[in-house]
Amino acid sequence: MSKGPEAPEPPLLPPSPGPQPAPEQGLHKGLTSYGDRGFSLFLRKAFIKGAGYTDAALDRPVIGIADTGSDYNPCHGNAPQLIEAVKRGVMLAGGLPMRFPTLSIHESFAAPTSMFLRNLMSMDTEEMIRAQPMDAVVLIGGCDKTVPAQLMGAASAGLPAIQLITGSMLTGHHRGERVGACTDCRRYWGRFRAGEIDAQETADVNNQLVASVGTCSVMGTASTMACIAEALGMTMPGGASPPAVTADRIRIAEQTGAQAVQMARDGLVIGRILTPAAFENALRVLLAIGGSTNGIVHLAAIAGRVGHAVDLHTLDRLGRETPVLLDLKPSGQHYMEDFHKAGGMATLLRELKPLLQLDALTVTGRTLGEELERAGPGYPQDVVRSRDRPIYPQGGMAVLRGNLAPGGAIIKQSAADARLMEHEGRAVVFENLEDMALRIDRDDLDVTADDVLVLKQIGPKGAPGMPEAGYIPIPMKLARAGVKDIVRISDGRMSGTAFGTIVLHVTPESAVGGPLAQVRNGDRIRLSVARREINLLVSDAELALRMQNHPVAEPTAERGYRKLYLQTVLQADQGVDFDFLRAAPAASPKGDPD
Repeated sequence: MSKGPEAPEPPLLPPSPGPQPAPEQGLHKGLTSYGDRGFSLFLRKAFIKGAGYTDAALDRPVIGIADTGSDYNPCHGNAPQLIEAVKRGVMLAGGLPMRFPTLSIHESFAAPTSMFLRNLMSMDTEEMIRAQPMDAVVLIGGCDKTVPAQLMGAASAGLPAIQLITGSMLTGHHRGERVGACTDCRRYWGRFRAGEIDAQETADVNNQLVASVGTCSVMGTASTMACIAEALGMTMPGGASPPAVTADRIRIAEQTGAQAVQMARDGLVIGRILTPAAFENALRVLLAIGGSTNGIVHLAAIAGRVGHAVDLHTLDRLGRETPVLLDLKPSGQHYMEDFHKAGGMATLLRELKPLLQLDALTVTGRTLGEELERAGPGYPQDVVRSRDRPIYPQGGMAVLRGNLAPGGAIIKQSAADARLMEHEGRAVVFENLEDMALRIDRDDLDVTADDVLVLKQIGPKGAPGMPEAGYIPIPMKLARAGVKDIVRISDGRMSGTAFGTIVLHVTPESAVGGPLAQVRNGDRIRLSVARREINLLVSDAELALRMQNHPVAEPTAERGYRKLYLQTVLQADQGVDFDFLRAAPAASPKGDPD
Protein backbone atom coordinates (compact mmCIF):
# COMPACT_ATOMS: atom_id res chain seq x y z
CA MET A 1 0.00 0.00 0.00
CA SER A 2 1.45 3.32 -0.99
CA LYS A 3 2.02 5.93 1.67
CA GLY A 4 -0.10 9.06 1.58
CA PRO A 5 1.31 12.54 1.76
CA GLU A 6 3.14 13.19 4.95
CA ALA A 7 1.41 15.39 7.45
CA PRO A 8 3.01 18.81 7.71
CA GLU A 9 5.14 19.35 10.73
CA PRO A 10 3.53 21.48 13.37
CA PRO A 11 4.59 25.10 13.22
CA LEU A 12 7.14 26.27 15.69
CA LEU A 13 5.47 28.02 18.62
CA PRO A 14 6.93 31.18 20.04
CA PRO A 15 8.57 30.73 23.38
CA SER A 16 6.33 31.18 26.41
CA PRO A 17 6.40 34.80 27.44
CA GLY A 18 6.50 33.85 31.11
CA PRO A 19 4.96 36.07 33.76
CA GLN A 20 3.50 39.25 32.31
CA PRO A 21 4.11 42.59 34.02
CA ALA A 22 1.11 43.94 35.86
CA PRO A 23 -0.66 46.86 34.18
CA GLU A 24 0.85 50.16 35.18
CA GLN A 25 -1.00 51.69 38.07
CA GLY A 26 -0.61 54.24 40.81
CA LEU A 27 2.68 56.10 40.81
CA HIS A 28 4.03 53.80 38.08
CA LYS A 29 1.71 55.39 35.52
CA GLY A 30 2.87 58.01 33.04
CA LEU A 31 6.44 58.28 34.23
CA THR A 32 8.35 61.38 33.23
CA SER A 33 10.85 60.45 30.51
CA TYR A 34 14.51 60.56 31.51
CA GLY A 35 15.54 57.52 29.46
CA ASP A 36 15.57 55.32 32.57
CA ARG A 37 12.20 54.18 33.93
CA GLY A 38 13.67 52.99 37.19
CA PHE A 39 15.24 56.37 37.83
CA SER A 40 11.99 58.12 36.85
CA LEU A 41 10.06 56.22 39.52
CA PHE A 42 12.88 56.66 42.03
CA LEU A 43 12.87 60.42 41.51
CA ARG A 44 9.06 60.69 41.60
CA LYS A 45 8.91 58.85 44.92
CA ALA A 46 11.72 60.92 46.37
CA PHE A 47 9.87 64.16 45.68
CA ILE A 48 6.44 63.01 46.85
CA LYS A 49 7.97 61.67 50.06
CA GLY A 50 8.96 65.25 50.79
CA ALA A 51 5.27 65.73 51.60
CA GLY A 52 5.50 63.00 54.25
CA TYR A 53 4.08 60.00 52.39
CA THR A 54 5.17 56.45 53.26
CA ASP A 55 5.78 53.59 50.83
CA ALA A 56 2.61 51.93 52.14
CA ALA A 57 0.55 54.97 51.13
CA LEU A 58 2.24 55.26 47.75
CA ASP A 59 1.46 51.64 46.86
CA ARG A 60 -2.30 52.26 46.92
CA PRO A 61 -4.52 53.09 43.91
CA VAL A 62 -4.11 56.79 43.21
CA ILE A 63 -7.32 58.80 42.86
CA GLY A 64 -6.97 62.26 41.36
CA ILE A 65 -9.34 64.96 42.59
CA ALA A 66 -9.85 67.86 40.19
CA ASP A 67 -10.07 70.97 42.35
CA THR A 68 -11.95 73.84 40.70
CA GLY A 69 -12.20 76.02 43.77
CA SER A 70 -11.63 79.73 43.11
CA ASP A 71 -12.36 83.01 44.85
CA TYR A 72 -13.94 84.06 41.55
CA ASN A 73 -16.36 81.12 41.68
CA PRO A 74 -18.93 81.18 44.51
CA CYS A 75 -20.72 78.28 42.81
CA HIS A 76 -17.72 76.22 43.95
CA GLY A 77 -17.43 77.89 47.35
CA ASN A 78 -17.85 74.57 49.14
CA ALA A 79 -15.00 72.91 47.21
CA PRO A 80 -12.67 72.68 50.26
CA GLN A 81 -15.28 70.77 52.28
CA LEU A 82 -16.08 68.49 49.34
CA ILE A 83 -12.41 67.72 48.75
CA GLU A 84 -11.93 66.71 52.38
CA ALA A 85 -14.96 64.42 52.20
CA VAL A 86 -13.76 62.87 48.94
CA LYS A 87 -10.34 62.26 50.46
CA ARG A 88 -11.98 60.57 53.44
CA GLY A 89 -13.95 58.30 51.14
CA VAL A 90 -10.88 57.44 49.08
CA MET A 91 -8.83 56.54 52.15
CA LEU A 92 -11.64 54.52 53.75
CA ALA A 93 -11.74 52.47 50.54
CA GLY A 94 -7.98 51.93 50.50
CA GLY A 95 -6.93 54.51 47.93
CA LEU A 96 -4.55 57.45 47.94
CA PRO A 97 -6.25 60.81 47.18
CA MET A 98 -4.29 63.41 45.22
CA ARG A 99 -5.84 66.85 44.71
CA PHE A 100 -4.79 68.87 41.68
CA PRO A 101 -6.01 72.25 40.40
CA THR A 102 -7.59 73.00 37.04
CA LEU A 103 -9.26 76.02 35.51
CA SER A 104 -12.41 77.26 37.21
CA ILE A 105 -15.03 79.19 35.23
CA HIS A 106 -17.89 81.17 36.72
CA GLU A 107 -20.74 82.39 34.54
CA SER A 108 -20.66 85.97 35.83
CA PHE A 109 -16.89 86.39 36.07
CA ALA A 110 -15.63 85.19 32.66
CA ALA A 111 -15.21 87.61 29.77
CA PRO A 112 -16.19 87.65 27.01
CA THR A 113 -18.28 84.66 28.10
CA SER A 114 -17.79 81.42 30.01
CA MET A 115 -18.60 79.42 26.88
CA PHE A 116 -15.51 80.89 25.20
CA LEU A 117 -13.41 79.19 27.91
CA ARG A 118 -15.28 75.88 28.26
CA ASN A 119 -13.15 74.08 25.68
CA LEU A 120 -9.96 75.44 27.26
CA MET A 121 -11.06 74.05 30.63
CA SER A 122 -11.83 70.71 28.99
CA MET A 123 -8.33 70.62 27.48
CA ASP A 124 -6.78 71.53 30.84
CA THR A 125 -8.77 68.76 32.54
CA GLU A 126 -7.88 66.17 29.89
CA GLU A 127 -4.18 66.97 29.84
CA MET A 128 -3.82 67.04 33.63
CA ILE A 129 -5.54 63.64 33.85
CA ARG A 130 -3.20 62.29 31.19
CA ALA A 131 -0.04 63.94 32.56
CA GLN A 132 -0.30 62.94 36.22
CA PRO A 133 -0.37 59.41 37.66
CA MET A 134 -3.90 58.43 38.66
CA ASP A 135 -6.01 55.29 38.40
CA ALA A 136 -9.31 57.17 38.52
CA VAL A 137 -10.41 60.78 38.81
CA VAL A 138 -13.09 62.61 40.77
CA LEU A 139 -14.35 65.68 38.90
CA ILE A 140 -15.68 68.42 41.20
CA GLY A 141 -17.77 70.99 39.38
CA GLY A 142 -21.09 72.75 39.44
CA CYS A 143 -21.21 76.09 37.64
CA ASP A 144 -22.67 76.06 34.14
CA LYS A 145 -19.61 75.28 32.00
CA THR A 146 -17.49 73.40 34.54
CA VAL A 147 -19.42 70.11 34.54
CA PRO A 148 -19.56 69.81 30.73
CA ALA A 149 -15.89 70.85 30.46
CA GLN A 150 -14.90 68.18 32.96
CA LEU A 151 -16.98 65.46 31.32
CA MET A 152 -15.59 66.40 27.91
CA GLY A 153 -12.01 66.29 29.17
CA ALA A 154 -12.46 63.06 31.10
CA ALA A 155 -14.21 61.43 28.14
CA SER A 156 -11.18 62.20 25.96
CA ALA A 157 -8.72 61.02 28.63
CA GLY A 158 -10.53 57.69 28.94
CA LEU A 159 -9.79 56.80 32.59
CA PRO A 160 -12.33 55.75 35.21
CA ALA A 161 -14.02 59.03 36.14
CA ILE A 162 -16.85 60.08 38.43
CA GLN A 163 -18.55 63.48 38.68
CA LEU A 164 -19.21 65.24 41.99
CA ILE A 165 -21.62 68.16 41.72
CA THR A 166 -21.00 71.11 44.05
CA GLY A 167 -24.75 71.53 44.64
CA SER A 168 -27.29 74.33 44.53
CA MET A 169 -27.50 77.41 46.76
CA LEU A 170 -30.23 77.91 49.31
CA THR A 171 -33.14 80.24 48.59
CA GLY A 172 -33.53 83.65 50.21
CA HIS A 173 -36.49 85.85 51.13
CA HIS A 174 -37.38 89.37 50.07
CA ARG A 175 -40.31 91.20 51.69
CA GLY A 176 -42.05 87.94 52.48
CA GLU A 177 -41.40 86.36 49.06
CA ARG A 178 -39.11 83.38 48.52
CA VAL A 179 -36.43 84.21 45.92
CA GLY A 180 -33.47 82.50 44.31
CA ALA A 181 -30.96 83.00 41.54
CA CYS A 182 -31.27 83.46 38.81
CA THR A 183 -34.82 83.38 37.40
CA ASP A 184 -35.82 85.82 40.14
CA CYS A 185 -32.78 87.98 39.27
CA ARG A 186 -34.18 88.40 35.78
CA ARG A 187 -37.74 88.90 37.02
CA TYR A 188 -36.78 91.69 39.42
CA TRP A 189 -34.50 93.36 36.89
CA GLY A 190 -37.35 93.25 34.37
CA ARG A 191 -39.59 94.95 36.93
CA PHE A 192 -36.91 97.61 37.49
CA ARG A 193 -36.62 98.26 33.75
CA ALA A 194 -40.38 98.57 33.55
CA GLY A 195 -40.39 101.16 36.35
CA GLU A 196 -42.36 98.91 38.73
CA ILE A 197 -39.69 98.99 41.48
CA ASP A 198 -37.01 101.52 42.35
CA ALA A 199 -33.22 101.27 42.71
CA GLN A 200 -33.45 100.83 46.48
CA GLU A 201 -35.57 97.71 46.12
CA THR A 202 -33.20 96.25 43.55
CA ALA A 203 -30.37 96.81 46.07
CA ASP A 204 -32.40 95.14 48.82
CA VAL A 205 -33.32 92.07 46.75
CA ASN A 206 -29.74 91.83 45.49
CA ASN A 207 -28.72 90.82 49.02
CA GLN A 208 -31.24 87.96 49.11
CA LEU A 209 -31.12 86.34 45.68
CA VAL A 210 -28.01 84.25 46.47
CA ALA A 211 -28.42 83.04 50.04
CA SER A 212 -25.37 80.75 50.17
CA VAL A 213 -22.55 79.37 48.07
CA GLY A 214 -23.62 76.94 45.37
CA THR A 215 -25.17 76.99 41.93
CA CYS A 216 -28.44 78.61 40.85
CA SER A 217 -31.40 77.26 42.79
CA VAL A 218 -33.65 76.97 39.71
CA MET A 219 -33.46 74.75 36.62
CA GLY A 220 -30.75 76.80 34.96
CA THR A 221 -27.79 75.31 33.16
CA ALA A 222 -25.99 74.32 36.37
CA SER A 223 -28.95 72.34 37.73
CA THR A 224 -29.62 70.97 34.25
CA MET A 225 -26.07 69.62 33.94
CA ALA A 226 -26.26 68.17 37.45
CA CYS A 227 -29.39 66.22 36.47
CA ILE A 228 -27.86 65.24 33.12
CA ALA A 229 -24.69 63.98 34.82
CA GLU A 230 -26.76 61.67 37.01
CA ALA A 231 -28.90 60.59 34.04
CA LEU A 232 -25.71 59.71 32.15
CA GLY A 233 -24.71 57.45 35.05
CA MET A 234 -21.71 59.65 35.90
CA THR A 235 -22.60 60.51 39.53
CA MET A 236 -23.44 58.51 42.60
CA PRO A 237 -27.21 57.87 42.78
CA GLY A 238 -28.81 60.96 44.29
CA GLY A 239 -25.80 63.08 43.40
CA ALA A 240 -27.65 65.78 41.44
CA SER A 241 -29.92 67.43 43.96
CA PRO A 242 -28.45 67.93 47.49
CA PRO A 243 -27.84 71.64 48.13
CA ALA A 244 -24.23 72.76 48.48
CA VAL A 245 -24.25 73.48 52.22
CA THR A 246 -26.03 70.32 53.42
CA ALA A 247 -24.74 67.20 55.14
CA ASP A 248 -26.33 65.19 52.30
CA ARG A 249 -23.91 66.84 49.86
CA ILE A 250 -20.91 65.98 52.07
CA ARG A 251 -22.05 62.36 52.36
CA ILE A 252 -22.36 62.11 48.58
CA ALA A 253 -18.79 63.44 48.36
CA GLU A 254 -17.49 60.73 50.70
CA GLN A 255 -19.35 58.03 48.74
CA THR A 256 -17.93 59.46 45.51
CA GLY A 257 -14.37 59.08 46.79
CA ALA A 258 -14.95 55.49 47.86
CA GLN A 259 -16.59 54.61 44.54
CA ALA A 260 -13.68 56.10 42.60
CA VAL A 261 -11.38 53.55 44.26
CA GLN A 262 -13.71 50.71 43.30
CA MET A 263 -13.89 51.96 39.71
CA ALA A 264 -10.09 52.01 39.57
CA ARG A 265 -9.90 48.43 40.80
CA ASP A 266 -12.61 47.27 38.38
CA GLY A 267 -11.22 49.19 35.40
CA LEU A 268 -14.61 50.83 34.87
CA VAL A 269 -13.54 53.42 32.30
CA ILE A 270 -15.73 56.32 31.25
CA GLY A 271 -16.32 54.96 27.75
CA ARG A 272 -18.31 52.04 29.20
CA ILE A 273 -20.72 54.53 30.78
CA LEU A 274 -21.01 57.18 28.07
CA THR A 275 -22.88 55.00 25.58
CA PRO A 276 -25.70 55.82 23.13
CA ALA A 277 -28.17 54.46 25.70
CA ALA A 278 -26.80 56.85 28.33
CA PHE A 279 -27.11 59.83 26.00
CA GLU A 280 -30.70 58.91 25.14
CA ASN A 281 -31.50 58.81 28.87
CA ALA A 282 -29.85 62.19 29.30
CA LEU A 283 -31.94 63.68 26.49
CA ARG A 284 -35.12 62.30 28.07
CA VAL A 285 -34.18 63.90 31.38
CA LEU A 286 -33.23 67.20 29.72
CA LEU A 287 -36.70 67.35 28.18
CA ALA A 288 -38.59 66.16 31.28
CA ILE A 289 -36.99 68.70 33.64
CA GLY A 290 -37.66 71.65 31.33
CA GLY A 291 -33.89 71.98 31.29
CA SER A 292 -31.67 74.69 29.91
CA THR A 293 -31.29 74.94 26.15
CA ASN A 294 -27.55 74.94 26.85
CA GLY A 295 -27.90 71.29 27.83
CA ILE A 296 -28.25 70.13 24.23
CA VAL A 297 -25.07 72.01 23.22
CA HIS A 298 -23.09 70.44 26.06
CA LEU A 299 -24.48 66.95 25.46
CA ALA A 300 -23.51 67.17 21.80
CA ALA A 301 -19.98 68.14 22.82
CA ILE A 302 -19.61 65.36 25.40
CA ALA A 303 -20.99 62.77 22.97
CA GLY A 304 -18.61 63.95 20.27
CA ARG A 305 -15.65 63.19 22.56
CA VAL A 306 -16.55 59.48 22.57
CA GLY A 307 -17.57 59.24 18.93
CA HIS A 308 -21.34 59.40 19.41
CA ALA A 309 -23.83 61.80 17.89
CA VAL A 310 -26.53 63.78 19.69
CA ASP A 311 -28.52 65.31 16.87
CA LEU A 312 -31.44 67.69 16.78
CA HIS A 313 -33.68 65.21 14.96
CA THR A 314 -33.39 62.83 17.91
CA LEU A 315 -34.03 65.63 20.39
CA ASP A 316 -37.22 66.67 18.62
CA ARG A 317 -38.43 63.08 18.22
CA LEU A 318 -37.96 62.37 21.92
CA GLY A 319 -39.46 65.73 22.80
CA ARG A 320 -42.78 64.89 21.19
CA GLU A 321 -43.25 61.96 23.56
CA THR A 322 -41.48 63.16 26.74
CA PRO A 323 -43.53 65.57 28.87
CA VAL A 324 -42.15 68.14 31.31
CA LEU A 325 -42.68 66.65 34.77
CA LEU A 326 -40.54 68.79 37.07
CA ASP A 327 -42.29 71.78 38.63
CA LEU A 328 -39.22 74.02 38.94
CA LYS A 329 -38.61 77.59 37.88
CA PRO A 330 -38.52 78.88 35.18
CA SER A 331 -41.00 76.32 33.78
CA GLY A 332 -42.69 75.77 37.16
CA GLN A 333 -42.69 77.17 40.70
CA HIS A 334 -40.29 75.25 42.95
CA TYR A 335 -36.52 75.34 43.61
CA MET A 336 -33.76 72.72 43.68
CA GLU A 337 -33.90 72.22 47.45
CA ASP A 338 -37.59 71.29 47.02
CA PHE A 339 -36.61 68.78 44.32
CA HIS A 340 -34.11 67.23 46.73
CA LYS A 341 -36.71 66.94 49.49
CA ALA A 342 -39.05 65.27 46.97
CA GLY A 343 -36.52 62.50 46.35
CA GLY A 344 -34.41 64.08 43.64
CA MET A 345 -33.60 62.27 40.45
CA ALA A 346 -34.86 58.91 41.67
CA THR A 347 -38.39 60.37 41.84
CA LEU A 348 -38.12 61.76 38.32
CA LEU A 349 -36.52 58.65 36.83
CA ARG A 350 -39.21 56.49 38.40
CA GLU A 351 -41.85 58.44 36.46
CA LEU A 352 -39.80 58.24 33.25
CA LYS A 353 -39.00 54.54 33.67
CA PRO A 354 -41.05 53.26 30.69
CA LEU A 355 -39.14 55.67 28.40
CA LEU A 356 -35.62 54.96 29.67
CA GLN A 357 -32.82 52.65 28.57
CA LEU A 358 -32.60 50.78 31.86
CA ASP A 359 -29.61 48.63 30.88
CA ALA A 360 -27.29 51.66 30.71
CA LEU A 361 -24.30 51.19 33.04
CA THR A 362 -23.54 53.68 35.84
CA VAL A 363 -20.42 54.50 37.88
CA THR A 364 -21.58 52.06 40.56
CA GLY A 365 -21.08 49.15 38.16
CA ARG A 366 -24.83 48.57 38.24
CA THR A 367 -27.35 49.50 35.56
CA LEU A 368 -29.77 52.39 35.79
CA GLY A 369 -32.61 49.90 36.19
CA GLU A 370 -30.87 48.21 39.09
CA GLU A 371 -30.26 51.55 40.77
CA LEU A 372 -33.92 52.46 40.42
CA GLU A 373 -34.90 49.20 42.09
CA ARG A 374 -32.51 49.93 44.94
CA ALA A 375 -34.00 53.43 45.34
CA GLY A 376 -37.32 51.99 46.48
CA PRO A 377 -40.92 52.95 45.76
CA GLY A 378 -40.85 56.68 46.53
CA TYR A 379 -43.28 58.73 48.60
CA PRO A 380 -45.96 61.41 48.14
CA GLN A 381 -44.64 64.78 46.94
CA ASP A 382 -45.73 67.65 44.68
CA VAL A 383 -42.56 68.66 42.83
CA VAL A 384 -42.37 65.86 40.27
CA ARG A 385 -45.62 65.32 38.39
CA SER A 386 -46.91 62.01 37.04
CA ARG A 387 -46.88 61.46 33.27
CA ASP A 388 -50.66 61.79 33.14
CA ARG A 389 -50.51 65.20 34.88
CA PRO A 390 -47.49 66.97 33.34
CA ILE A 391 -46.36 70.57 33.63
CA TYR A 392 -46.20 70.64 29.84
CA PRO A 393 -47.41 67.87 27.50
CA GLN A 394 -44.24 67.77 25.37
CA GLY A 395 -40.56 68.17 26.19
CA GLY A 396 -39.25 71.53 27.29
CA MET A 397 -37.57 72.18 23.93
CA ALA A 398 -38.57 72.08 20.30
CA VAL A 399 -36.29 72.07 17.27
CA LEU A 400 -37.11 74.57 14.51
CA ARG A 401 -35.96 74.56 10.90
CA GLY A 402 -36.56 76.74 7.87
CA ASN A 403 -34.77 79.10 5.54
CA LEU A 404 -33.62 81.17 8.52
CA ALA A 405 -32.08 78.16 10.27
CA PRO A 406 -31.15 75.44 7.75
CA GLY A 407 -29.06 73.67 10.40
CA GLY A 408 -31.72 74.04 13.07
CA ALA A 409 -32.63 76.30 15.98
CA ILE A 410 -34.00 75.75 19.49
CA ILE A 411 -36.93 77.20 21.41
CA LYS A 412 -37.68 76.46 25.06
CA GLN A 413 -41.39 76.03 24.56
CA SER A 414 -42.13 75.24 28.20
CA ALA A 415 -40.95 78.76 29.18
CA ALA A 416 -42.55 80.60 26.25
CA ASP A 417 -45.80 82.53 25.93
CA ALA A 418 -48.41 80.25 24.35
CA ARG A 419 -49.92 83.22 22.50
CA LEU A 420 -46.66 83.82 20.60
CA MET A 421 -45.87 80.25 19.60
CA GLU A 422 -47.61 80.83 16.25
CA HIS A 423 -46.62 84.32 15.20
CA GLU A 424 -45.72 86.46 12.22
CA GLY A 425 -44.13 89.85 12.69
CA ARG A 426 -41.87 92.56 11.34
CA ALA A 427 -38.14 92.19 12.00
CA VAL A 428 -36.43 94.77 14.20
CA VAL A 429 -32.75 94.04 13.63
CA PHE A 430 -29.71 94.62 15.83
CA GLU A 431 -26.47 93.94 13.97
CA ASN A 432 -24.46 93.05 17.09
CA LEU A 433 -24.35 93.50 20.86
CA GLU A 434 -23.03 97.06 20.62
CA ASP A 435 -25.85 98.06 18.28
CA MET A 436 -28.40 96.56 20.65
CA ALA A 437 -26.92 98.31 23.69
CA LEU A 438 -27.06 101.67 21.86
CA ARG A 439 -30.65 101.42 20.61
CA ILE A 440 -32.71 98.96 22.68
CA ASP A 441 -33.83 101.55 25.24
CA ARG A 442 -34.21 104.59 22.99
CA ASP A 443 -37.63 106.17 22.96
CA ASP A 444 -37.43 106.59 19.18
CA LEU A 445 -36.80 102.86 18.53
CA ASP A 446 -39.36 101.79 15.91
CA VAL A 447 -40.79 98.73 17.64
CA THR A 448 -44.15 97.29 18.72
CA ALA A 449 -45.12 94.24 20.74
CA ASP A 450 -46.04 92.43 17.51
CA ASP A 451 -42.54 92.74 16.05
CA VAL A 452 -39.73 90.17 16.11
CA LEU A 453 -36.41 91.24 17.61
CA VAL A 454 -33.38 89.85 15.75
CA LEU A 455 -29.85 89.94 17.15
CA LYS A 456 -26.89 88.93 14.96
CA GLN A 457 -23.23 88.14 15.62
CA ILE A 458 -23.59 86.32 18.95
CA GLY A 459 -22.96 82.77 17.74
CA PRO A 460 -19.91 80.59 18.46
CA LYS A 461 -17.58 82.79 16.36
CA GLY A 462 -19.54 86.02 16.31
CA ALA A 463 -19.05 87.36 19.83
CA PRO A 464 -16.93 85.15 20.16
CA GLY A 465 -18.07 82.43 22.54
CA MET A 466 -21.83 82.34 21.93
CA PRO A 467 -22.84 84.51 24.92
CA GLU A 468 -26.14 84.22 26.76
CA ALA A 469 -27.33 87.43 25.11
CA GLY A 470 -30.15 85.64 23.30
CA TYR A 471 -32.33 86.75 26.20
CA ILE A 472 -32.76 90.12 24.47
CA PRO A 473 -34.34 92.58 26.91
CA ILE A 474 -37.81 93.91 26.24
CA PRO A 475 -37.25 97.39 24.76
CA MET A 476 -37.70 99.97 27.51
CA LYS A 477 -40.64 101.72 25.82
CA LEU A 478 -42.51 98.40 25.61
CA ALA A 479 -41.56 97.27 29.12
CA ARG A 480 -42.94 100.48 30.57
CA ALA A 481 -46.14 99.91 28.60
CA GLY A 482 -46.58 96.53 30.32
CA VAL A 483 -45.26 94.20 27.60
CA LYS A 484 -43.88 91.03 29.24
CA ASP A 485 -42.82 89.01 26.20
CA ILE A 486 -41.96 89.44 22.54
CA VAL A 487 -40.57 87.00 19.95
CA ARG A 488 -36.77 87.17 19.90
CA ILE A 489 -34.34 85.41 17.54
CA SER A 490 -30.54 85.07 17.62
CA ASP A 491 -27.65 82.73 16.93
CA GLY A 492 -26.63 82.92 20.59
CA ARG A 493 -27.65 81.21 23.80
CA MET A 494 -29.67 82.20 26.84
CA SER A 495 -29.39 81.21 30.46
CA GLY A 496 -31.47 78.24 31.55
CA THR A 497 -32.88 80.55 34.21
CA ALA A 498 -34.43 82.79 31.53
CA PHE A 499 -37.92 82.65 30.06
CA GLY A 500 -39.81 83.98 27.08
CA THR A 501 -40.59 83.21 23.43
CA ILE A 502 -36.97 83.12 22.34
CA VAL A 503 -35.45 81.30 19.36
CA LEU A 504 -31.81 80.41 19.94
CA HIS A 505 -28.80 78.61 18.40
CA VAL A 506 -29.76 79.60 14.84
CA THR A 507 -27.41 77.52 12.66
CA PRO A 508 -25.36 78.40 10.68
CA GLU A 509 -24.60 81.55 12.64
CA SER A 510 -24.51 84.97 11.04
CA ALA A 511 -20.72 85.35 11.50
CA VAL A 512 -20.05 82.48 9.08
CA GLY A 513 -22.58 83.62 6.48
CA GLY A 514 -25.74 81.97 7.73
CA PRO A 515 -29.07 83.39 6.45
CA LEU A 516 -29.55 85.27 9.73
CA ALA A 517 -26.87 87.69 8.52
CA GLN A 518 -29.15 88.82 5.69
CA VAL A 519 -32.24 89.75 7.74
CA ARG A 520 -33.18 93.42 7.29
CA ASN A 521 -35.39 95.79 9.24
CA GLY A 522 -38.96 95.43 8.06
CA ASP A 523 -38.63 91.85 6.76
CA ARG A 524 -41.43 89.55 7.82
CA ILE A 525 -40.59 86.49 9.94
CA ARG A 526 -42.93 83.61 10.70
CA LEU A 527 -42.58 81.36 13.76
CA SER A 528 -44.61 78.15 14.01
CA VAL A 529 -43.68 75.90 16.91
CA ALA A 530 -46.47 73.48 15.96
CA ARG A 531 -44.91 73.02 12.51
CA ARG A 532 -41.37 73.36 13.90
CA GLU A 533 -40.61 76.19 11.47
CA ILE A 534 -38.79 79.51 11.54
CA ASN A 535 -38.83 81.31 8.19
CA LEU A 536 -37.79 84.62 6.72
CA LEU A 537 -40.60 85.56 4.34
CA VAL A 538 -38.48 86.47 1.33
CA SER A 539 -38.02 84.41 -1.81
CA ASP A 540 -35.10 82.01 -2.24
CA ALA A 541 -33.89 84.17 -5.11
CA GLU A 542 -33.94 87.33 -2.99
CA LEU A 543 -32.11 85.60 -0.14
CA ALA A 544 -29.47 84.23 -2.53
CA LEU A 545 -29.02 87.69 -4.06
CA ARG A 546 -28.52 89.26 -0.63
CA MET A 547 -25.92 86.64 0.27
CA GLN A 548 -24.11 87.26 -3.01
CA ASN A 549 -24.13 91.05 -2.65
CA HIS A 550 -23.34 91.12 1.07
CA PRO A 551 -20.82 88.36 1.79
CA VAL A 552 -19.71 87.90 5.39
CA ALA A 553 -16.07 88.05 6.46
CA GLU A 554 -15.52 85.53 9.25
CA PRO A 555 -13.81 86.90 12.39
CA THR A 556 -10.12 86.24 12.90
CA ALA A 557 -7.50 86.83 15.58
CA GLU A 558 -3.76 87.37 15.45
CA ARG A 559 -2.60 85.17 18.29
CA GLY A 560 -3.30 83.11 21.37
CA TYR A 561 -6.30 81.13 22.46
CA ARG A 562 -8.71 83.38 20.55
CA LYS A 563 -6.92 82.48 17.29
CA LEU A 564 -7.13 78.76 18.09
CA TYR A 565 -10.79 79.17 19.02
CA LEU A 566 -11.83 81.01 15.86
CA GLN A 567 -9.94 78.64 13.58
CA THR A 568 -11.35 75.41 15.00
CA VAL A 569 -14.67 75.97 16.77
CA LEU A 570 -17.73 74.14 15.44
CA GLN A 571 -21.35 75.26 15.24
CA ALA A 572 -24.01 74.83 17.91
CA ASP A 573 -25.38 71.57 16.48
CA GLN A 574 -21.94 69.98 17.07
CA GLY A 575 -21.60 71.28 20.58
CA VAL A 576 -19.38 74.34 19.90
CA ASP A 577 -16.41 72.04 20.49
CA PHE A 578 -13.08 72.29 18.67
CA ASP A 579 -12.93 70.14 15.56
CA PHE A 580 -9.64 68.49 16.58
CA LEU A 581 -11.00 67.34 19.96
CA ARG A 582 -13.83 65.19 18.64
CA ALA A 583 -13.35 61.44 18.41
CA ALA A 584 -13.87 59.37 15.28
CA PRO A 585 -17.47 58.13 15.00
CA ALA A 586 -18.01 54.99 17.06
CA ALA A 587 -19.67 51.98 15.47
CA SER A 588 -22.98 50.94 16.97
CA PRO A 589 -23.17 47.47 18.56
CA LYS A 590 -24.71 46.13 15.35
CA GLY A 591 -22.10 47.75 13.17
CA ASP A 592 -24.59 50.31 11.86
CA PRO A 593 -23.89 54.02 12.01
CA ASP A 594 -25.41 55.84 14.96
